[in-house]
Amino acid sequence: MPLSYQNPVYPYRRNADQDRSGGHHPVVIVGGGMVGLGMAVDLAWRGVASVVLDDNNTVSVGSRAICHAKRALEIYDRWGIADRLRGKGILWNLGRVFLRDRQIYDFNLQPEEGHAWPAFINLQQYYLEEYLVDAALASGLVDLRWKNEVAGIRQLPVGVELDIVTPDGAYSIACDWLIACDGAGSVVRRTLGLEFDGKIFEDRFLIADVQMKAEFPTERWFWFDPPFNPGQSALLHRQADDVFRIDLQLGADADPEVERQPERVIPRLRAMLGPDMPFELDWVSVYTFCCRRLERFRHGRVVFAGDSAHQVSPFGARGGNGGVQDVDNLGWKLALVLSGAAPESLIDSYDAERIPAADENILNSTRSTDFISPKNGASRAFRDAALELAASHAFARPLVNSGRLSRPHAYAASPLSTADRDAFVAGPAPGAPLIDAPVEAAGGDWLLHHMATGFTALVFGDVSPRDRARLAEGPVPISLCVVGEGAGSVRDAAGLIAGRYDGRAGTTYLVRPDQHVAARFRQFDVAALLEARDRAMGRVREAMA
Repeated sequence: MPLSYQNPVYPYRRNADQDRSGGHHPVVIVGGGMVGLGMAVDLAWRGVASVVLDDNNTVSVGSRAICHAKRALEIYDRWGIADRLRGKGILWNLGRVFLRDRQIYDFNLQPEEGHAWPAFINLQQYYLEEYLVDAALASGLVDLRWKNEVAGIRQLPVGVELDIVTPDGAYSIACDWLIACDGAGSVVRRTLGLEFDGKIFEDRFLIADVQMKAEFPTERWFWFDPPFNPGQSALLHRQADDVFRIDLQLGADADPEVERQPERVIPRLRAMLGPDMPFELDWVSVYTFCCRRLERFRHGRVVFAGDSAHQVSPFGARGGNGGVQDVDNLGWKLALVLSGAAPESLIDSYDAERIPAADENILNSTRSTDFISPKNGASRAFRDAALELAASHAFARPLVNSGRLSRPHAYAASPLSTADRDAFVAGPAPGAPLIDAPVEAAGGDWLLHHMATGFTALVFGDVSPRDRARLAEGPVPISLCVVGEGAGSVRDAAGLIAGRYDGRAGTTYLVRPDQHVAARFRQFDVAALLEARDRAMGRVREAMA
């Protein structure tokens, strides 16, 4: 267990399904980690109840995913937990790259002002999971079942049946949808006989959490060929509780069991930190990294998310952040299908959108790992030349790859998007996530806070009462967020909203429930908005063809 954190122990409780036959639930989630808990909280935020099964009774042991990107923070803000991350975590935008003992350049991931969240907040995964447990319990819609281990899965004509083992014995339940969030070693994936396709890297890396009072700034530092780890690489991040994450490349021949022993770890850290820096080991692990995924994420009524669906190396913080975006994509679709407002085929768009996102992450992670650990002389020569040039030539810096840091995926080819018919010189295109901006209000406010749980029309200018009424009709209304000067409108502080959306009178964006753009138009048009909404719900015939 980490020195700096005491893992909570959640109680096992007997549930009603253990005392009856035929227990049935709309959604069962396997895995109570950051992705599974996030799935439950997102569904609860949309009014959907779920059961979460976890074979353990605590949050993650060790810091694991620590870098939470701006897009994930915007999602956490929607769920009501982001302020806890801000209060506990380490906020950062700056990074530095070193070659041997000198800095070759630095970078700012968020050079402009006017954003609610930084590029990243560093916080140990166990804190995030604890906040998600609290949010799940507070919702009243999440049945958390600790020490409930899945032992069998059967696909039904409509739905899934599970066999579950507990300290009190076994029981079975059925569900309409099973969401597999049970990680890289997914029991659900193995039970269904599904295999990953991709690449396993030979190099091994030591990951150590070190507790110490040190003056390192709140930045990301990455070394190539440092004097304390010659011929290899190193990475340093500050976390909460005076804990620092240190990654040290070990090479392909390293023995994981040997290298994780304190008598091997401490001298490596001492070489990096110096002979006089007092520190304590908080958590240690040795990893071999993978970049791979399932061929498909949906299999009947079973849907995979997070590491159970795809795996990437940690360089770039794409694993946990990608898993959270899986949840963000799937939750609203599942809620609409369960309500009967959208056809079941809408769930197929999860594959259409999140497989390209996973491929983007895998591509970036593979390139990062290949650059950090070149596999032949030619690759190493290119790498070393790029590093030397980057010290004095800005054009070479994009060639240096110490981990392309996580960015949100834009669903450019999504069947749910309505293609532009008008010209825009700026703003998020259909499929892209919204760009936040400050709203003029006492105490400060942000544009994303004015998006509804469902669909929202972001309109520059006024909307007539008649058109407002038309948008509000039916089981899936479109809410309004009007940027203007009238009563109830959002005031554009410093003109940043108009600038970021190329907004002028009549400009309209249709925003999906996950705050990605479904369509945009130069003139407000109720019929066009309703058609675009239906397409985004998979109700336009050619949308899912």
